[in-house]
Amino acid sequence: MALANDSTNVVTRPTASADHYVARLGQDLNSLELHNISSRRDSEGGDDPSGSTASASTTGLSQTQTHNAAIQYFALCFVFYVAGWNDGTTGPLLPRIQAVYNLDFTLVSLIFVFNCVGFISAAAANVALTDRFGFGRVMVLGAVTQLAGYALEAAAPPFPVFVLGYFLNGFGLALQEAGANGYVSSIAKNPSLKIAFMHAIYGLGAFSSPFVSTQFSEQRHWSFHYLTSLGLAVVNAVLLCGVLRFRTQDQCLTEIGQVPPVHAGLDEGKYKQMSKLRPLHLLALFIFIYDGIEVTMGGWIVTYVIDVRAGGPSSGYISSGFFGGLMFGRLAFLWLNKIIGERNVLFLYIVLAIGLELVVWFLPSIVGAAVAVAFVGLVLGPIYPLVMNYSRRVLPPWLLTGCIGWIAGFGQAGSAALPFAAGLLANKEGIKSLQPFLVSSMACLVCLWALVPNHPRRLE
Repeated sequence: MALANDSTNVVTRPTASADHYVARLGQDLNSLELHNISSRRDSEGGDDPSGSTASASTTGLSQTQTHNAAIQYFALCFVFYVAGWNDGTTGPLLPRIQAVYNLDFTLVSLIFVFNCVGFISAAAANVALTDRFGFGRVMVLGAVTQLAGYALEAAAPPFPVFVLGYFLNGFGLALQEAGANGYVSSIAKNPSLKIAFMHAIYGLGAFSSPFVSTQFSEQRHWSFHYLTSLGLAVVNAVLLCGVLRFRTQDQCLTEIGQVPPVHAGLDEGKYKQMSKLRPLHLLALFIFIYDGIEVTMGGWIVTYVIDVRAGGPSSGYISSGFFGGLMFGRLAFLWLNKIIGERNVLFLYIVLAIGLELVVWFLPSIVGAAVAVAFVGLVLGPIYPLVMNYSRRVLPPWLLTGCIGWIAGFGQAGSAALPFAAGLLANKEGIKSLQPFLVSSMACLVCLWALVPNHPRRLE
């Protein structure tokens, strides 16, 4: 009931400043208000079927606006395909990188350290960059930076230069993921489904890349795999330039017929407002650990299977199984999420993941481990989009884009920090330490999710 009451308060904010947006955008007040209210109810799951039909009929979106919305969404989904491709690449190539540069587990893990520095730098700078240059320009900046990272990696330069490519990748990816997550979360119509599908596309990219990187890992010119990544990055940059056209988020929302959110609390800076939000920090830490688990699993499982289970070079395909499960889980369990509820179903997914990880740990079978790893991906998959959607309910709407950007960027830092920690532990205790490390990290997720509030919090 607290959520429902607060959501009513949320939708009244835009009407308080509606005249401002009528003057600026030259649109009819009544139709905009109807669109805002109906879309807000839709995004919070509060409409009945008849209400949904009514609100769809009153939005009055033109065919051009619908077409523009589809093109924008496609471009942002491709951002996540490239991000997934990037994350799925590392696992199969890691043993080859280690052999080529003659590195132990600690030194090869520096690729994750430089990735982490790039992610954190982008997460910290994202709000300021977006406010100064605009959503479209920052997205293109991220794409071009990522492109430069692949160009360095493809040349197989000395290791210090090679890891610099991972820094550039991390910086560029974090900017793009933060922007895409924030923008799609701000879309009024069916944001939950859009977020889930967009992150399923991430899983598709991560599922497909090991099939290519595993083949390159056995070739003399192993680093040429990054040329395929470079090609995808070029397409991504061109798409973002052509679709977003260097515009602000408000301009992009206006193009698809949606009222931009009212920016309340402008007497304080965004960073100061965000720093007061306890739910934001808990959600960011949760995604930090979740992303870390996801990439640690996909990045180190191949090495684990080769060294501990005596797997062959084709063990790289196990990484594809994990990310394939991740992709499928983000779409297959949408019905279960609605039945159980976002908050409770996350506990279920984490507990199931812990149980399956114990199977990987104690079952002395390559085939059994491969199947269990795929099922771990299946139950971990829905967690990220669920958390992003849940954030919309507990964070102030006028700070939502910045908050989602911080959560996504900080989470990306976890996708580098935890794999590095796993590498340090493996260097000391052996790669067999991977499974207890993952299980304990998953247990931390249970504790953190229990601390996240289940009702909206406002700035005082």
